[in-house]
Amino acid sequence: MSDGIETGLPPNWEVRHSQSKNLPYYFNAAEKNSRWEPPAGTDTEKLKVYMAKYHSSSLDILPQGQAGKIRAAHLLVKHNESRRPSSWRETQITRTKSEARSILERYQKSIDSGEVSLGELASTESDCSSARKRGDLGYFGRGDMQKEFEDAAFALKVGEISGIVDTASGLHLIERLE
Repeated sequence: MSDGIETGLPPNWEVRHSQSKNLPYYFNAAEKNSRWEPPAGTDTEKLKVYMAKYHSSSLDILPQGQAGKIRAAHLLVKHNESRRPSSWRETQITRTKSEARSILERYQKSIDSGEVSLGELASTESDCSSARKRGDLGYFGRGDMQKEFEDAAFALKVGEISGIVDTASGLHLIERLE
């Protein structure tokens, strides 16, 4: 499907697309295993370029209004205390929670000033695989997400962006889309 030179992935790894989650993932053809985060040895700069070019799905159309569900996007910054301190951007995240908070505060100022949208920032800076969809998590209902995330997302009005939300995954900014 894709070669290591173009994607930045190590030998035998390729990018595939999950039909159930509608997101790209990483597959090792030799070992027949897959993962959501890039494998060790990935050139993350090359991978960012590849993903933006071939797996950006900002034009995807999602189903309209699902009863009891909302649609939100987020920008996640993980830290060394996150439950999985790795992402598609970094195989091992070493920043502290305080450093992650400072990064998100800077992003929040850029968003609040109108300099950039949450979706634009999420596509290159989020530590979540939803970055490929501009942070769009699609529709979800109560009980589908971590409680702190869910409570913050459901409290927002459409178009509003949360303050920093702390979960086991890391720190988030959340935008209610629908």
